[in-house]
Amino acid sequence: MPLAGQGMLLTSMNIDAADEAEFNRWYDREHLEERVAIEGFLEARRYVAHAANPKYLSLYSTATLEVLDSPAYRARLANQTEWSRRSMAHFKDMLRVVARITISQGTGRGAALGLVRLRPTADNAGAWRDALQEKLAPADREGIISMHLLESEPELSGATADIPAVRNEGARDWFVLIDGTRVGAVSAVMAERFTGPAAAPFPLPVSVGTYALMWDLAKSDIARS
Repeated sequence: MPLAGQGMLLTSMNIDAADEAEFNRWYDREHLEERVAIEGFLEARRYVAHAANPKYLSLYSTATLEVLDSPAYRARLANQTEWSRRSMAHFKDMLRVVARITISQGTGRGAALGLVRLRPTADNAGAWRDALQEKLAPADREGIISMHLLESEPELSGATADIPAVRNEGARDWFVLIDGTRVGAVSAVMAERFTGPAAAPFPLPVSVGTYALMWDLAKSDIARS
């Protein structure tokens, strides 16, 4: 699979302009490396919106879903640095999703990302998953690198004691990730496969958005530093 591991933590948030410079400094100088250093975390990617809300998005890959409920991860959540506590207090509209990677097709990851949020039910989840196996096949589509499905784990998603995420907001939602080389290519696939008649069997998505990669960090990068 092009995505490393089996688990994923997805976080997104807005931040007031007055706090944005310090927020980015914290993310880039402390937070990403701190999280990737946790046992079982494999890599992290950080994005800024091209046409999406919230503005900032991060994806953290883990070896298994269980890593995101492990003693090592819980210990880190319970012992945030002072810089982290100050920064997280400024989060707005935060979404925090712990998810299982159930589909990951293609080769590699791109500089542009499409994000499609779907809301299945217990009755249609199986049919949707089967349909997405076909919809998330990059084939030879120019500008598309890989496609993935994240299925939320509601018991692990949402706020923690120190992370002010929106509680219970679509805790069972699914998130489609479309990796590409250009925002235009990603947007075209989202429009063709998730809107209009071609979207069947899906209704209109809860939301769609496009993001640009800011940077990524792998466990091996920390080992070399």
